[in-house]
Amino acid sequence: MRRNKVFATGVAALALGLSLTACGTTEDGGNGGSDADCDVKLAFFGPETGDAAGLGKPIIQGTQLAIDQYNEDADCKVEFVKYDSQGSPDEAPALATEAAGDESLIGVVGPAFSGESAAAGDTFAEAGLPTITPSATNPTLADNGWDTFHRALGNDATQGPAAAKYIKDTVKAGKVFVIDDASEYGAGLAGIVEKDLADAVVGTDTIQQKQTDFSATVTKVTDAKPDAVFFGGYYAEATILVGQLRDGGFDGTFVVADGVKDPAFLDAKDAAEGTIITCPCIPDTEPAVAEFAADYEAEFGEAPGTYAAEAYDAATIFLDGIDEGVDNRADMLEFVNNYDDEGITKQLKFDEKGEPADVHVYAYTVKGGAIVPEGEIK
Repeated sequence: MRRNKVFATGVAALALGLSLTACGTTEDGGNGGSDADCDVKLAFFGPETGDAAGLGKPIIQGTQLAIDQYNEDADCKVEFVKYDSQGSPDEAPALATEAAGDESLIGVVGPAFSGESAAAGDTFAEAGLPTITPSATNPTLADNGWDTFHRALGNDATQGPAAAKYIKDTVKAGKVFVIDDASEYGAGLAGIVEKDLADAVVGTDTIQQKQTDFSATVTKVTDAKPDAVFFGGYYAEATILVGQLRDGGFDGTFVVADGVKDPAFLDAKDAAEGTIITCPCIPDTEPAVAEFAADYEAEFGEAPGTYAAEAYDAATIFLDGIDEGVDNRADMLEFVNNYDDEGITKQLKFDEKGEPADVHVYAYTVKGGAIVPEGEIK
């Protein structure tokens, strides 16, 4: 699925000059051939294991697919490495230092989550290691002055208002209770939704990640008698929370965001039915991602999960640079900063803060035990 690219003139000229040296030579003086490895690596940074591994898996596989397709016809193979943070801000700094120390690593797809992005961002910036996250949505990440930071999807400053609009205009909830999980992502998103809903908010509460007893929160919700509950957090807690809310008598609409858009949320069974999920991630039913979805399913035996397509786009940006001869971090950073090309999820271009120029937010509903796309929230 390689495409013709449009690059800034300066970057294209630089890439042309580098193209003669990007690949190593074999002992017999050849160019390395189709089985040679270049001394360049791309990495995934995020949860491969742990409670949030379900959200990391599609990102890993989307990145893997892009690299595998590139390597099929490449004179020099790109190596894919993974840094398993388990989605934890506590694990991220040491892993970021490890990644930064590998000079052959010239691009990172990730970090996957907002908390680990905040914890690792300074290290990546100091090392000049460009990152493109396909999934971390806290708006403040772009305000840290990291020239290495890029985001391949809309942040929560767009998702939060879209969720609030959907709650007001489509769900038509007059009273809403807002809950967050105290994470950088969940608390930030819930705060935006709360602000946008304004007087419609009849109560708020904060839970903790890995918490399993939500009885105190359930009591607060049932006392407030809301039409809808919005939860800012991840699927591990949402799966338990929605069950306890239903058991406690809440019969309104449960509304969540991209951190819950994982098949594991369906373990809540009947309690999950009717849940609204917002996400700045394109549905695999959209024509633009049809070929990608087919290729993904052929390689991994399953449909693309949340942010698989965004990860594919992020990896493709780096691979396009490598294809043009870029073989070091400084040149890759310049290449990414000047990138402007059509991806499978959107037009891929970044502003001076690393935010995407093209943003879309979609709604999904849990129906019949499946997460079903409802369309873009305009």
